[in-house]
Amino acid sequence: MPPYHEIFVGLGVLAASVVFVREARRRGALNEHSLIAVTGALVGGAIGMRLAGWLETLDLKDLWLYGSRSILGGLTGAYVGVLVAKKISGYRERTGDLFAPAVALGMAIGRIGCHLTEAPGRPTGLPWGVHAPPTTPDCPGCLTGAAMHPSFLYEIAFQLAAFAALMWARGRLTRPGELFTLYLAGYAVFRFLVEFTRANETLWLGLTGPQCFLAIGLPLLAVRVTIGYRRGYYDPLISPRKVTS
Repeated sequence: MPPYHEIFVGLGVLAASVVFVREARRRGALNEHSLIAVTGALVGGAIGMRLAGWLETLDLKDLWLYGSRSILGGLTGAYVGVLVAKKISGYRERTGDLFAPAVALGMAIGRIGCHLTEAPGRPTGLPWGVHAPPTTPDCPGCLTGAAMHPSFLYEIAFQLAAFAALMWARGRLTRPGELFTLYLAGYAVFRFLVEFTRANETLWLGLTGPQCFLAIGLPLLAVRVTIGYRRGYYDPLISPRKVTS
């Protein structure tokens, strides 16, 4: 089978890079510091994905030879990588708003590879359930020919909708960092819910590993968004007519 996962991840990274550069240029923020931040995101994301896989098995070969397909690990690593890169370069401007649309589009494209190569989701009786080849790794439902949730298609739809929403909101939110905050909060809520349709193993109280991770982050994001809402950061989105040129 062709390496669809790697191909679409590569295409996703390429698309995200193009969107980032265009957005940085539009905001007048395309400089050596923002490019260093991108480098930090790529390096940190790669390390984060591998560390996430290693923590699941504690097998050293999983760290370097095979890596991992953990999106949450990659996002966390990318975030830390940007912080480290900015610290080293002495750059203090916020860059999250530049990354938000780029990450959404890159994720949508990358998830196509996941849909083509990984277990789609848990069995379902819904009419849009999909079937996958019996050779799909870690997929008991594939062996029995059961119809399964197309969980990766759900995420592709979410990310494309998020990309469109972020492109609409980018010129309305003036407070630095809020575009990125809203994207993180939205994706965290969506990912927690969509995990109920995914084929991931449950670890505790019927929750999967990603859900256990998000159970810690979601309350923090909720507090952050609530503070922003009370301070009026999101008023231009709620009442667009108040936006001034």
